[in-house]
Amino acid sequence: MKTPRFAVAASLAGVLLAASALTACGSSDDAGGAQTKELRYQGWVGQVTPTELAEDLGYLGDVKLKWIGNTISGPQDIQAATTGDIDFGGAFNGAIVKLKASKAPITAVIGYYGSDKDSYNGFFVLNDSPIKTAKDLIGKKIGVNTLGAHSEAITKTYLKRNGLTPEEIKQVELVVVPPVNTEQSLRQKQIDVASLSGPLRDKALERGGVRPLYTDFELLGPFTGGSYVLRNDFLKKNPDTVRTFVTGTAKAIEWARTQPRETVIERFRTIIAKRGRNEDDSQLKFWKSYGVAGKGGTIVDTEFSTWIEWLDSIGELKNDKLKPADIYTNEYNELATGGAQ
Repeated sequence: MKTPRFAVAASLAGVLLAASALTACGSSDDAGGAQTKELRYQGWVGQVTPTELAEDLGYLGDVKLKWIGNTISGPQDIQAATTGDIDFGGAFNGAIVKLKASKAPITAVIGYYGSDKDSYNGFFVLNDSPIKTAKDLIGKKIGVNTLGAHSEAITKTYLKRNGLTPEEIKQVELVVVPPVNTEQSLRQKQIDVASLSGPLRDKALERGGVRPLYTDFELLGPFTGGSYVLRNDFLKKNPDTVRTFVTGTAKAIEWARTQPRETVIERFRTIIAKRGRNEDDSQLKFWKSYGVAGKGGTIVDTEFSTWIEWLDSIGELKNDKLKPADIYTNEYNELATGGAQ
């Protein structure tokens, strides 16, 4: 099995070659021509993303979303955006840092998920598990949705803060498990720890028999964890479309934050029913928030500097001159710039 570091590096290599070709052939087209009004994207089974909510609320105007399939991986999603298979993708900010450090021509434009007291990524063990401390994780398996992303960064932060050496950290095995199967894998003892978030976490807690070992909220407090990215050539050619997309998504985040929880959940149910993807919506009753820290997904430096510093400290950041300002912009978010209320 590849280590997380090399697995991510290998997947990035092909992405960057394709991205370079896209940039070379598309950079001569400026925004003077007709801008696209259709945005291709990947969804998540049984979930309604802020952008999907924005479209349903009418916040995207004449810009339409085109769903091309689902993903369970943020790094895969932003890689697909980089290669042009989709127009925008979302991932953990640390994964975006890695991709940007490898010279990928992308920019983060809005935060879309995060952690707070209600919405957090927890790492759970069975109640009778002998695992009580970070040291107990040596030689154990942790089930995560993907490598090189949020769960891996939080886990390694937890291990380092609790005194494990680099060699000991290498002995903690991260195993990729589809999110919908993670709880079952834990209960069947195929893994020792399960990374669970959102409704999947709350469903597991409702069934009982599990306890949290650590959570991202406990480690870092409230923070925006992931952002949507677009290719730079797409931003250049379609600035008005991007502004509509970003500002509409920002408004949807605030709508979900300010509406009664029951109202938001009912809207989600309606959206899932209308889109006809044969999904189970039972987990929606557990939804609490998107967890986004800033107003309308406004991005701040610390949401990237935290992961730049961490990746650099463990030797995974080759571009030691990378700065948050190189990675993101709030230019297209009118809730951030004061152009919308």
